[in-house]
Amino acid sequence: MQGYLWKKGQLRRNWKERWFTLRPSYLSYYTGEDRKDCQGNIVLDGNCCVEVLPDRDGKRCMFCLKTLSKTYEMSASDTKQRQEWTAAIQTAIRLHVEGKNSLHKDLKLKRREQREQREKRRQAKEEELQRLRALQEERERKLAELELLKEAQKQAQVLMEQDEQRRRQQHEQLQRALEIQLREAEEARVSMQAEMALKEEEAEKQRKRIQELEEMQKRLEEALQQEIKARLDEEGFRYAQARLLAEEEEKMKALMALQEEQEEYILKTQREKQELKQEMEAKSQALDEAQRQLEEVRANRHRVDQDVVAAQRKLRQASTNVKHWNVQMNRLMRPIGPGEKRPSLGSSYQAFQMPTQRDPGLRLRRRSGSEDQSEESKENVDNRAGCDMEKRHSHASNGDMDIP
Repeated sequence: MQGYLWKKGQLRRNWKERWFTLRPSYLSYYTGEDRKDCQGNIVLDGNCCVEVLPDRDGKRCMFCLKTLSKTYEMSASDTKQRQEWTAAIQTAIRLHVEGKNSLHKDLKLKRREQREQREKRRQAKEEELQRLRALQEERERKLAELELLKEAQKQAQVLMEQDEQRRRQQHEQLQRALEIQLREAEEARVSMQAEMALKEEEAEKQRKRIQELEEMQKRLEEALQQEIKARLDEEGFRYAQARLLAEEEEKMKALMALQEEQEEYILKTQREKQELKQEMEAKSQALDEAQRQLEEVRANRHRVDQDVVAAQRKLRQASTNVKHWNVQMNRLMRPIGPGEKRPSLGSSYQAFQMPTQRDPGLRLRRRSGSEDQSEESKENVDNRAGCDMEKRHSHASNGDMDIP
């Protein structure tokens, strides 16, 4: 090793720049690079040592070489050069102590070992970086899959909540409609009882007609029984639908439990990579199986909905039969002939008097007026009978009709 260093003089104690050349056993310094004028040689043996000195006298990067007789103070241009010189001198001293003569071979072997170590460290670092990148990509991919599963679960939960809210609203509307129908049926029953009290006086005159009406009523009851049976079938289908919904909720809970287990297995991926892969495949298969079962439950619910629609169709047909028998009953309810006394049924009925035998003209006018009133009373009776049958039908459709 060779190069320029500043050296402090032994007598004048001034600093001069010298060209130093390091040999295995001594250190020589010259006035220039041509090495023509040798200023001195420093023998390197086991009694020599190198020390780093603090900066002083305007010089920096100082170090000294101590021998048994003298101490040589030197200054390098920078810290790196000082470190190189001190290391090289210490190496030469160590080689001299060990009895080795070639400094360059030792340095060459050391540099080769350092290069091999650096190459091994670089390769190990690259392999570690590649492995870390692969692990990071695998982790990101699995996190993305997990986010997709969470998003799908949230969407399914929102749809289920919307469906449940819609079913709740429909149930409330149906309940309010049933309450209204019950109140109307109760009012119809009260009004029917009042009218039956008014018509008790005509029971003897209309016995035969009542018998025919009773036969019609039996047929109407059969139609109502069919309607009630259709309603019971509809309730059974609705119960089956509720059971299927409960099964669907249980499957959804099982699906959520599987998802929680899958999240726990994801947390273990950082410690057991290979085992996690197999477990994730098994859990994914279980999740697919749960989703398939959920689809089967939904298909069963769709079939139950179709059965409910069929029951509603039967209910409408039964209602049509009830209306048909109402029409037949209205045709059989013929009014009593004019001149017979009828009780007043409401504000529209007015009492009339029998004409006297004294005034034929007046009797004729009164007869024509009574005939008009009897025709109006016939129309009112027919209308009121139709209203009564409609109220009976609405009352019977709710399962509360009172048969006279």
